[in-house]
Amino acid sequence: QVQLVESGGGLVQAGGSLRLSCAASGRTLRTYVMAWFRQAPGKERDFIGVISWSDGQTYHVDSVKGRFTISRDNAKNTVYLQLNNLKPEDTAVYYCAAGRRGGGNWRAYDYWGQGTQVTVSS
Repeated sequence: QVQLVESGGGLVQAGGSLRLSCAASGRTLRTYVMAWFRQAPGKERDFIGVISWSDGQTYHVDSVKGRFTISRDNAKNTVYLQLNNLKPEDTAVYYCAAGRRGGGNWRAYDYWGQGTQVTVSS
């Protein structure tokens, strides 16, 4: 079993930054891919990107490249999502997820955190 706990969300003005954390515990995650998704009210859960625990390779969707960055700290079993130059349209609940296959389909992920709210004011 894997437990994922997100933190770091909050209210920020447009142009501001936040760093979200996803602390993982439970079984070893070295063979897993960690992903970040977000979901705004009334909208689909959108894929942001992934990182591999084993080698740290990342992928970010084009819409967030240059503003959002995924990283990890193996010693802390924690994955991060750095959010820069935030815009009101970034307002959403942000989730981390763990899965063996990875990719942009949220159904491919086995474990999910509870989510953390990010609200960007204009």
